[in-house]
Amino acid sequence: MNYVSTRGGVSPVDFAQAVMMGLGTDGGLLVPQAIPAVDAKTLAAWAALDFPELALEVMAPFVGDSIPREDLATLIHRSYATFDHSEVTPVVEVDGVRILELFHGPTAAFKDVALQLLGNLFEYLLERDGGRINIVGATSGDTGSAAIAGVRGKARIEIFILHPKGRVSPIQERQMTTVLDANVHNLALRGTFDDAQGIVKALFNDLEFKGHHHLGAVNSINWARILAQTVYYFYAWGRVSGGDPQRLVNFAVPTGNFGDVFAGYLAKRMGLPIGRLIIATNSNDIMARFVHSGVYAAGEVFPTLSPAMDIQIASNFERYLYYLHEEDAAAVRALLETMHRTGHMAVGEILHRTVAADFDAAAVDDAATLEQIRATHAATGYILDPHTAVGVRAAAGMADCVCLATAHPAKFNEAVTAAIGQEAAPPASLQGLMDKPTRCAVLDNDLATVKRHIVATLTERAGA
Repeated sequence: MNYVSTRGGVSPVDFAQAVMMGLGTDGGLLVPQAIPAVDAKTLAAWAALDFPELALEVMAPFVGDSIPREDLATLIHRSYATFDHSEVTPVVEVDGVRILELFHGPTAAFKDVALQLLGNLFEYLLERDGGRINIVGATSGDTGSAAIAGVRGKARIEIFILHPKGRVSPIQERQMTTVLDANVHNLALRGTFDDAQGIVKALFNDLEFKGHHHLGAVNSINWARILAQTVYYFYAWGRVSGGDPQRLVNFAVPTGNFGDVFAGYLAKRMGLPIGRLIIATNSNDIMARFVHSGVYAAGEVFPTLSPAMDIQIASNFERYLYYLHEEDAAAVRALLETMHRTGHMAVGEILHRTVAADFDAAAVDDAATLEQIRATHAATGYILDPHTAVGVRAAAGMADCVCLATAHPAKFNEAVTAAIGQEAAPPASLQGLMDKPTRCAVLDNDLATVKRHIVATLTERAGA
């Protein structure tokens, strides 16, 4: 299996090269040259597998011969041995709604499913092929801590994580800044998540800087992130359907950067019997507006109770545009150029009908989010985190729907307390964080400033 860029400027690379490249050298996102098809017999067989076994089967065709199957199996089992639930991503029923719990990893968020694996992939490939990697990523909350947990203390790896100062929850901030391993570098940016993500993309688009400093990506621009997240759609479908290939299952996905819902779209293209994919957004509703109108227009970022979705520029949307335009890289480039020049872009009526066939969408404001947390708790005692509450509210009335629970509610106890008057009990991984020492650099929202800080830190680490 080889990978090409959504913008058409990258010669085909294998899976290992795609993982290490992260963002395409032409600024595009890497995608497989072909999407493997899964037939009904295979789906039925996969429904009986446990999560690591299923992950191996789903991932192997995308990995190809760039990593031997036995080594891939070892990496997968090592990655999911860190989770505190035997099923890794269990499906539970709450008040008639199925919840896919994705928060049983080391940092209590869905990002662990991909980033535990990605950290092990980086370590394996660097040990096998030599070299070093300096990871640079932006986070709206959960990616940063999960990425840090995936690579902390690993040889040949440094990690720099930018988060918007004051715009992540206190627990999310402490999950990052209390990690004092020498290879971990937290940067609080005076700006929004979109500002931080823009700086990271600019660093990767500076090919001289990227190459000289061996930059690597952990954001969902890295294809391995998408691939790992695709697995739990197959897993949830198997648990709900019992392996019946005629059984359609719907999914409601809290959506910010579009990576999680794109993983569901990929699973559907592979042949997973998905009925509807519901894009659930908060008041930062650029994706919901696009689904309803065909117009993608960035606006102001509003702080909400679900901060991981406080995003207006969804980087993985480019992958969907590529497939929407039948893998026409020139069309993607033209749309992105229009977006860069005018702040908006639009698809025509025919393509908009395709979008409407691919997705449903709903925007859920803070008041409705709190009401959903309150209603679910009153009916069942189950506590939703605010992002999951957005998904549950967006899926209201949808039969046979699985809602993705993207974070443990204890990560957002301010919202939980506002809704139900009590905090969610924290899992072991979140206990005591507020009492630990921290380390974090606060930087202005300026590309040159961030560059200088990274170079100075790498120089200091090289001399250590």
